[in-house]
Amino acid sequence: MQHDRVSREAIAEVLGTFVLMLLGVGVVAQVTLGRGDCGTYLSINLGWGLAVTMGCLVAAGVSGAHLNPAVTLALAVHRGFPWAKVAPYVVAQLAGSLAASAVVYAVYRDALDAFDGGVRQVLGERGTAGIWATYPQPWLGTWSGFLDQVVGTAILVGVIFAITDRRNAPPPAGLAPLLVGLLVTAIGASFGLNAGYAINPARDLGPRVFTALAGWGGGVFRAADGWWWVPVVAPLVGGVLGGWIYERLVGGRFPDRGPA
Repeated sequence: MQHDRVSREAIAEVLGTFVLMLLGVGVVAQVTLGRGDCGTYLSINLGWGLAVTMGCLVAAGVSGAHLNPAVTLALAVHRGFPWAKVAPYVVAQLAGSLAASAVVYAVYRDALDAFDGGVRQVLGERGTAGIWATYPQPWLGTWSGFLDQVVGTAILVGVIFAITDRRNAPPPAGLAPLLVGLLVTAIGASFGLNAGYAINPARDLGPRVFTALAGWGGGVFRAADGWWWVPVVAPLVGGVLGGWIYERLVGGRFPDRGPA
């Protein structure tokens, strides 16, 4: 029975992450390949926020809609999420991310060919790998980028902890996914300049692996002095940190010390 339950939850994480990534990567593809005629950076922020909302709505009732290894890890560290479920959830999130990347590629392949002449480039004027994964601005150092991702993910997880804390000011039933989506929009609008606010290892690693296999090659891992590990590791650190800050400064100070 326990195995069946974990399987159901993992499937929900696959589908929820698939919807999140399909819409999120899709909006970046539309803006990039449309050369600015089909959206702006604001539409990317709004698109990712709405993508998170839709993904959460798909999976929340079955798996809790983590959709992000940083969220899963933080919940295991701070909220009693079973450690035995961490690996299945993370694998499911990566699988959903990979599948969505492939679908976006299939839909936009002709537009990609028109944009780059069929020659896939990672960075530069005709670079398109950034549609799928995140890459830093030329001025950004590795450790500054690491801090950028830690701060962004700490905000994400800390506020998610607040939204889902029944002892605080919980939203009406069904409203939490919208609030989390607005939170992601706010993070993108505030902290997207340096490196594209991955704030989710599955959101970045799954698509990066896809692009390596789909024609961009190993350059997606070598680019920007081997940047790829930063949006994988830093969000895990930031998520645990954000959860700790919330629990330390707010979650542990309610008169009623019941469960969150």
